[in-house]
Amino acid sequence: MTGLIEDIRQLPRRMSVRLRLTLLYGGMFFLAGALLLAVMYFLVRQILDSLVVLPLGSLDLFQDPRQVADQFASAALDRLLRQSLVALAGVGIAALILGWFVADRALAPLNKVTATARRLSESTLHERIALEGPQDEIKELADTFDAMLDRLHAAFDSERRFVANASHELRTPLAVNRTLLEVALADPEASEDLKAVGRTLLATNARSERLIEGLLLLARSERALTTRKRVSLDDLAAAALDAVGDEVAGRDATVHRELAPAPTMGEPVLLEQLVLNLVQNAVRHNVDGGEIVLRTSAMNGSTVLQVENTGPVVPAHDVEGLFDPFRRHQPERVGSDRGAGLGLSIVRSVAKAHGGAVTAAPRSGGGLVITVRLPSG
Repeated sequence: MTGLIEDIRQLPRRMSVRLRLTLLYGGMFFLAGALLLAVMYFLVRQILDSLVVLPLGSLDLFQDPRQVADQFASAALDRLLRQSLVALAGVGIAALILGWFVADRALAPLNKVTATARRLSESTLHERIALEGPQDEIKELADTFDAMLDRLHAAFDSERRFVANASHELRTPLAVNRTLLEVALADPEASEDLKAVGRTLLATNARSERLIEGLLLLARSERALTTRKRVSLDDLAAAALDAVGDEVAGRDATVHRELAPAPTMGEPVLLEQLVLNLVQNAVRHNVDGGEIVLRTSAMNGSTVLQVENTGPVVPAHDVEGLFDPFRRHQPERVGSDRGAGLGLSIVRSVAKAHGGAVTAAPRSGGGLVITVRLPSG
């Protein structure tokens, strides 16, 4: 007996969502029908009572009884129709209001799943829906989603460990190679042929180091931010210009600074790299004697960094592809210091990680105008 009672108690928890919604809306339909039937019964009785008590003086004693009955029925039906329409409108509105609240209650678990999915990022993958309730389709969906989050969390943890290990394993041998090459080049007894080979290998080693640094930075920028501090993009822009001062002088380029206060919130190291990459890109893809314009501002709740440079003509259909990894508009010259082709990819990834966006447009006469918009700090 106790087991039967327990099974009856558990019966609602075992019903599927489809069956429960069927029973719910079926019950609401019958309830609304019963209410409408009761209202109709009340209206008909009220109409009949009002018509039966008509003053006798209003009836012609010599009138045909059949005609009197027809008039009575016609008047009753007319009043019934008018009042039924009013009753139907009232019951319909009540059913809509009741249905709205019932649907909201039925969809509450799905709303919880949706809200959790929107809130998730790499830094919040530890959150789970943990939906409680009957073992129905919605509960199964929530449990499946939680299991997927477990797998994603494990995958991101594995990626973090891989990046950390790769950072050490790849940098160390290249640093050793660089040291050995520098020692060999410093040997006064080394022949010119050996020094020429050493300088070539040293340049290749430096390029490999830049490539690895770029890849690691790109991987880091694609992860969620762990640190957010107030940063001034105008200060970072001024520091970046100072860092590339020798390159600017070597190209005899003219720099125009329009640096208004531009505060934002983010990870200082990544934002510093974003600005430096843009400035280096403007210098290295410029023409001798060209111009560079660097602007920062804050407007409409956004912090804006814009870098404009002269240079080769870039077709409009090629601009978006410049943000792809290892994509260059021009072939790289041997021995040049143009980087690994990851600069703009890192810029876009860093901006996206900070909730911002990057756009680029060809400049009239050649070159690019790149604009970064970040949330104001």
